[in-house]
Amino acid sequence: MKNFMDADFLLDTLMAKKLFHEFAENMPICDYHCHLNPKEIYENKAPENITQLWLSGDHYKWRAMRSCGVDEKYCTGNASDREKFQKFGYTLQYCIGNPLYHWAHIELQRYFGIDTPLNAKTADGIFDRANDAIKNGDFRPQSLIAKSNVKIVCTTDDPVDDLKYHKLLKNTDGFDCKVLPSFRPDKALNAHLEGFAEYIHQLGKVSGVDIKSYKDVIKALLRRADYFDSVGCKVSDQAFDYPPYLIADDDEIEDVFQRAMHGEKITSQDCDKYRTPVLLALGKKYYELGWAMEIHIGALRNNNTLMFEQIGPDTGFDSVDDCEIAKPLSKFLDALNRNRVLPKTILFNLNDKDNTVLATMLGNFQSAEAESKIQFGPAWWFLDTMDGMTNQMKTLGNLGVLGKFVGMETDSRSFTSYGRHEYFRRIMCALIGRWVEDGWYAYDEEILKEIVQGISYNNAIKYFDFD
Repeated sequence: MKNFMDADFLLDTLMAKKLFHEFAENMPICDYHCHLNPKEIYENKAPENITQLWLSGDHYKWRAMRSCGVDEKYCTGNASDREKFQKFGYTLQYCIGNPLYHWAHIELQRYFGIDTPLNAKTADGIFDRANDAIKNGDFRPQSLIAKSNVKIVCTTDDPVDDLKYHKLLKNTDGFDCKVLPSFRPDKALNAHLEGFAEYIHQLGKVSGVDIKSYKDVIKALLRRADYFDSVGCKVSDQAFDYPPYLIADDDEIEDVFQRAMHGEKITSQDCDKYRTPVLLALGKKYYELGWAMEIHIGALRNNNTLMFEQIGPDTGFDSVDDCEIAKPLSKFLDALNRNRVLPKTILFNLNDKDNTVLATMLGNFQSAEAESKIQFGPAWWFLDTMDGMTNQMKTLGNLGVLGKFVGMETDSRSFTSYGRHEYFRRIMCALIGRWVEDGWYAYDEEILKEIVQGISYNNAIKYFDFD
């Protein structure tokens, strides 16, 4: 029996061990998509305890706890931090096969020096040991980022954000990490959701545009994109249950917009008429700015109405959608490509039924403008499991060019979640190592080093044009 999560965890061949320990393990991290709070990074306050560091805002953990019958007061409620950690420890012992089990123990080992498995019996002791480490060490956000060897962080930011903390972080002494904004225009696109009109008024105020029509929305968003660019933005991000693409004439689009601004309920189909021209204009702008466009597809959000009304969005009540995506995605990309304004694009799917769809879509629109200009994004959210990551890389290897893949991002709100990059790199080295060991790929150390280090870090730096 192998030792529990030792130095060779997941590395099941001699080649995998070589690839990881010699080439991947010590590479820096480029976290080109996450949900870290730039204000928290700048203010750089130490957490009071491991519960605040680990469980606050972590819907992955809350979902698991609820599945073990844990009452909501121990997740998002008013139970004490010790009690919440005890309930998480109880939960974790049942998470066999869940990446949470591996992530938690990687973080305990790397950040706290704790090798003891976390379960109901050990939770109290680990809570005290971890809190002693926090009290006597440096667990401030900037220190955790530096300890994780992170060189680039791209946060997720609304077009109305003033980006104050990104500017302040540029002049923070002793912090060797670029914290850059990402442009996330979802609220301006989702005309079918409650609060749209209020948001558009806010966008108009911030951009200095008197928004009276959908074309004014486009004007306002383009102005904000220029502002984001001035603060160092290199990435946009859009999230949809399915890619919207529905061509309509100006009168139809304007009618949808006006009805939405007056608080009328509009259908998803009508919303697509509005979103299509806005997205096409944004895609053109991204191309002109040299940004990469991320498209996250497939989340079915806020399924539990009672809990949504009680504690709001992003609290663990989202799941995977099963919409058809190939045709609208193809039409959207093709519309930009026909006008020669298709930006670098990363396609993320949340439903693994779409792995082959995305991996084959890439080849339709590649260009000498960038190596693997259209990327199949890493396994995301519900798919960033051992199987999900392996299947994504296998599919990309089967149908595209794995060696030019931009690799992992955390998609996380936690400052200790960088253990996910180690997890990904181990899985990647195990996969490539088996291919080499089995004679499926030639052993050439120089080329293998370039591939492994490229997927780990270098490809992303080059793709996004991070200086």
